Amino acid sequence: MKSICVFCGSSKGKKSVYENAGIELAQLLVKEGITLVYGGGNVGLMGILANAVLERGGNVIGVIPKALADKEVAHQNLTELHIVGSMHERKAMMAQLSDGFIALPGGIGTLEEIIEVFTWTQLGIHSKACGLLNVDGYYDKLFHFLQHMVDQEFLKPFHLSMMVMENQADQLLKAMKSANVSYIDKWWK
Repeated sequence: MKSICVFCGSSKGKKSVYENAGIELAQLLVKEGITLVYGGGNVGLMGILANAVLERGGNVIGVIPKALADKEVAHQNLTELHIVGSMHERKAMMAQLSDGFIALPGGIGTLEEIIEVFTWTQLGIHSKACGLLNVDGYYDKLFHFLQHMVDQEFLKPFHLSMMVMENQADQLLKAMKSANVSYIDKWWK
């Protein structure tokens, strides 16, 4: 993996453990020579993550819609900053620039972004690993709900296995590198 898109909150969240996890992930990305692709903001966990990568000499590519850039939340000191016309363009460009996807804790936007790229994996639109960095159990209930989808036969077990979840950044990256994200028809026979 040469680049990983990280989805995360535009807020820092309630617990300092979220910020610490972002910094730990930044250190790992730089150590592994992996470029960070993210939403281009200079606020919240997004800004913390980007700044931590930059401070350690890593590369950061931001993609932000013009409407958000105009609100002065765009990070101005990135390796590259792409200003696009819409959220749809943002997500498409971030996916194009990335070899995999990680979700740190975040809000509804973070959830929507990781679920969308997970869906693209399931549909065979791409074969890039998706991962949840389960900081302090943040994604436990989501993963239980995804398992409920399997139990109710709305999601195949193989497709669920394409969403990797780990508590530590190094273990998540290792699992993503070995994840089987090959396409298998999602339609129930």
